[in-house]
Amino acid sequence: MPKHIYLQPDAPDPIHSNEVVLTIVRKHVPDVKSVTSIDESGGEARTYTVDSDIILKVQRPQQLRPLTSLEKEAFFLKQLSLDEQISVPKVLGYGREGTIEYTVMTRVPGVAIVNTTLDGDARKATLFKLGQTLRHIHSVPQEPFRESGLFPGETSFAEVKAGFQESFEELIERITNKRVEWALPYTPEQVAEKSLAALPQSEDHVALHSNPGPTHTFVDKSTGLFTGLIDFGDAYFSHPALDLWRWNLPDDRQAVLAGYTAEKAVDDAFLGTWEVVMILSDMMAIAYQTEFSLESAADLKSLLEHL
Repeated sequence: MPKHIYLQPDAPDPIHSNEVVLTIVRKHVPDVKSVTSIDESGGEARTYTVDSDIILKVQRPQQLRPLTSLEKEAFFLKQLSLDEQISVPKVLGYGREGTIEYTVMTRVPGVAIVNTTLDGDARKATLFKLGQTLRHIHSVPQEPFRESGLFPGETSFAEVKAGFQESFEELIERITNKRVEWALPYTPEQVAEKSLAALPQSEDHVALHSNPGPTHTFVDKSTGLFTGLIDFGDAYFSHPALDLWRWNLPDDRQAVLAGYTAEKAVDDAFLGTWEVVMILSDMMAIAYQTEFSLESAADLKSLLEHL
């Protein structure tokens, strides 16, 4: 998988004028009237909201990197539009205006979970629905993605295992160099060795969202219920279980998995891979000393004992 490195960090990064934004959007939605907000929280992209319900998304030049692609995202979203049960933005137009690469799309209503206090039944219901949505996303025909040439990634078990190994090695290096507190009865090296040995053989590979976590999962402000999933620009091929790892708390993970398996069961190889993914996620929380470190350490110990 391509690294998260930036190709031109010193490139100019102008905020476009309302006139430029509206000129681009009107190519695809002629009757729009005004720019209502600008959002830079996406990092690699900047979005302009037009008339409250239309998004102009542009690539930020200094944030350009191999994995991120607006063209890839537009392609992905168009494929997902074939399934009405998948709640994602609808692409209204994609192209270039001079040096500006852009996508015009509908705005998913609501707010990102990261900007809410969501708990209890509403949280469980939303994550269940997210799991169902991910299963539908992974179930769309994959041949168009392969033929497009837009999606990097891992398309064999050997490549997936090598990707896991590389991720474990990077975390071990960070834990060592940052002298992260490590209270588990297994060393980080033993965690990696045990996990990789338990990784089941699987040739299941699909186009992944990449990061369907709290920043990209949207909910209704009032009810807290799921409204949609955004930002497919970092999509890549790998094992589908890797799309279920962006939730640190065990209850959250179980809710997503329950939704994912609600309409159709998964095989033992999927569940075995999911367990290794959760171990990797726990180890990452510890390595980066997040607010979930204590819960992640306990969960990691439990997962290792059941491998």
